[in-house]
Formats: sequence, structure tokens, C-alpha cells
Amino acid sequence: MRGGAVIPGGRTAPPFPLPLLLALPVLAASAVLPWQASWVCAVAVIILLGVPHGALDVEIGRNLLHGRVGSWWFPVFAGPYLLLVGAVLLAWRWAPEATLAAFLAASVWHFGTEDTGGSGWPALFRGGLPVAVPVLLHPNATARVFSAVSGLAFEQPPAWLTVGTILWLIPASLTVLRSRPRDLLLPGTLCAAFAVLSPLTAFALYFVAVHAPAHTTALIRHPTRAPRVRDEPSAWRLAAPTTVLTIAIGAALWPFYHGDAPVRLLCLTLQLLAALTLPHMILDAWLERRDQSARKDRRAMPPGLAALTLPHPLLRWIAARNDAPANPDAL
Repeated sequence: MRGGAVIPGGRTAPPFPLPLLLALPVLAASAVLPWQASWVCAVAVIILLGVPHGALDVEIGRNLLHGRVGSWWFPVFAGPYLLLVGAVLLAWRWAPEATLAAFLAASVWHFGTEDTGGSGWPALFRGGLPVAVPVLLHPNATARVFSAVSGLAFEQPPAWLTVGTILWLIPASLTVLRSRPRDLLLPGTLCAAFAVLSPLTAFALYFVAVHAPAHTTALIRHPTRAPRVRDEPSAWRLAAPTTVLTIAIGAALWPFYHGDAPVRLLCLTLQLLAALTLPHMILDAWLERRDQSARKDRRAMPPGLAALTLPHPLLRWIAARNDAPANPDAL
């Protein structure tokens, strides 16, 4: 298979994020357009090139449930998922500022843990970067975006967000001081993008060129979560039906939102994105906990038996070699 590094199970990691190639011309145009047109361009990029990475949750659900409930797997998976989405959409109506705060906090955690593959100060630094840097460098433009999303009149970022941003400088400083220069290349590039571009345009660039490819690549590399997602083309193909369904849900919700078209589109898109983020995060957290539990169980087994529990012959061979190098009959 050509294109990308070979990873366990015969899969490949994408050699270069395709969304970046498609997004750059649109986002470059949005940087010089009036703010209304700029918002529309950024939202279009988020919907068409960013949402599909989350749409792959359905493929994970298929893998988890098809063997248990057969053709009923989709409603069994989608029912609770959509209930959580609906709950968040209602929360935007009932408590918009609290929901905005929860969404931003959840985003910091989600972006940080997924983009770094870990936790602690580095994850907090990376996860907070797309929120904190625009608050620091473009407070008025950032407040305008938050006003559009929440329906509240923010002339400046709310006080709780300003305080959180100042506190974010602590893990950011510690991470920068402890990191090697090459590890700061991507965060530095992102900071430059958020400094030069408008907050929404910079976020769209980050979302489709960094976060979504990182999530998709991790799913491709994982040997068991979504076996049919073997490379970037298969990821796009399998995500397409759910992406179309998500756009259809957004279209059905359009009459319930008000205001000028750009503001209305941004409000609907980011509120729905926040709503989809909750079950997406819960699913990711549950899968990660399950993987950690499986790793602990394997470590507790006798060396040769632990190797047999791995999903791919190559992985079993490697594990057997690591666990019992003096025992060639471990398999």
C-alpha cells in the first residue's frame, strides 16, 4: 500500500493531512474577506473537513455492537448518542453562559489529550492554546464569536475566561521551558496562526489541519477500534454517510435559530459541534479506559499467554519476544 508509514495490521498513516490542502485556499480567502463572508468560509471548512473525524464514531459503534445485536447496531448506538446531543442543545437554550464555559473546558481537555496522546501540563498547554491565545491577542473578535454562539452580548471575553486564560500561562510557560525546540515547532506555528488570523479562521485551520488528522491517524493506527478504517481514503469514505446525516440534522435545526445568516450559521454550527463533542468525548474516554484495563490484564498474565491475547500475529510475535526472549515456544 503506498502513501504513509506502515503501521501494525497493514494500515498506513496519512503522509500529509489532506484537509489542509483543501482548507488552505478557502481560509486564505477568508482572511481578506469581510467578517460575514470570513465566518461563512470558516464554518464551511469546519463542517466539510472537520466534522468527518467525529463521524467515525459510528464506525467504532459498528465494530462494538454489530457482533452483539446484528443489524440493530445503528439505533442501539445512535439512540443514546443523539440523546446526549439533544441535551446539550437544550442546555444552550436554558443556560448559555454555563454551557459555553463547559464547552470550552471540555474542548481544552479533549484537544489536549488527543493532540498530545497524554495528560498533564503538556496536554493542558496544547488543549488551551486554541482558546487562550485568541483571548489574549484578539479579545474583541473572540468576544464577537462567543456572542454569536451563546446569544449573549459580550463586548470582551467573560471574566471567568480571562482568569482561566491567565492561569493557562502557567502550564504553557512550564511546558515551553521543559520542551526541546523541535517539540515546540507545531505549538509555535499554531500561536503564529492565531496571532495573524482572525479567531474563527485560525480555529478552523487548527481543527481541520491538526486536531482532526491526529484523531483519524490514531484511529487508523489502533488495531481493534475500527478495523475497516485502514487508511485516509477509507476514513473519508466511511465517514461520509454520517457526515451527510449530521449536515441534515443541522438543516432541520436551521428554522429554530435566528439572526443574520452568518451569525445564525455560526451559532448553529458551533452549538451542534459542542453537542456532538460530549458523546464523542465520553466514547473516547471509555475506549481509552478499556484499553488501559486490557493492558493491565495482559501484564498480569504469564508472558506467553499475554502475547496470545493481542489482535494481530505481528503484535503477538513482538509481545512474545519482549516478554519471554529466552522462550521461542511462547507462541
